[in-house]
Amino acid sequence: MVENRPFLDFLTHLVLIVGVAIVAFPVYVAFIASTHGTGAFVSGAMPLLPGGHMIENYTLMWNEGLTSSGAPPLWVMMFNSLWMALIIAIGKIVISIVSAYAIVYFRFPFRALAFWIIFITLMLPVEVRILPTFKVVADLGMLNSYAGLTLPLIASATATFLFRQFFLTIPEELMEAARVDGAGPLKFFRDILLPLSRTNIAALFVILFIYGWVQYLWPLLVTTDSNFYTIVIGIKRLSASADAEPLWHFAMAAVMMAMLPPVLIVICMQRLFVKGLVETEK
Repeated sequence: MVENRPFLDFLTHLVLIVGVAIVAFPVYVAFIASTHGTGAFVSGAMPLLPGGHMIENYTLMWNEGLTSSGAPPLWVMMFNSLWMALIIAIGKIVISIVSAYAIVYFRFPFRALAFWIIFITLMLPVEVRILPTFKVVADLGMLNSYAGLTLPLIASATATFLFRQFFLTIPEELMEAARVDGAGPLKFFRDILLPLSRTNIAALFVILFIYGWVQYLWPLLVTTDSNFYTIVIGIKRLSASADAEPLWHFAMAAVMMAMLPPVLIVICMQRLFVKGLVETEK
């Protein structure tokens, strides 16, 4: 019998509400700031009620940007970030699932060594190898290009490891039954492994999309042309401009619009995302 303890229920809900309020309050402040005009920030006090300049601020940032900060229109930067995040997420998943499939289901010399070499690269993030990576990209003429933004970040040892661990849980009888039915390696991969990996792919796509969307250091190094600025670079330039003059309403409008794609991705794929993290379909 479950004991009814009203005080504990109240305390649990109170802690949950306070936690949500702490997390959501900065987002609320950013939204409120994006609805005001320039004069609201002259005094240095942050208003806590919505203003009447929301449509004006959002329209200006979306269509024209802020020329004083060197940032292009927001739609250009969001397109660059969206393209970069999609290429990184899809590229990482494709490369990782194929490499994990080869490591688990094919017998070739130094197979275990190949996996551990891939796994060891987890200790070498982009920040550690930033100089040689930049040198290679520059020598190949990929500065100020989508290839330069995405290709150095497209491999993922973490995703390879996760797919490998998932493939190891699939019974060998399934592979043998497919072989008896005449399924070759590609057919087994396409018709059996990919459907079974659907929730894992969805969970990794959400994580990797956000990883690509919030990239800052690498786009800052390889882009000098404003047409290739990502939204994170644009927000940094807007913030620097806002420090010089009271333009925080424009910066916060950019922040609110930059939040939309990751939030929509999480909301649309929430069910598969949670299922891929807590369950293993077999």
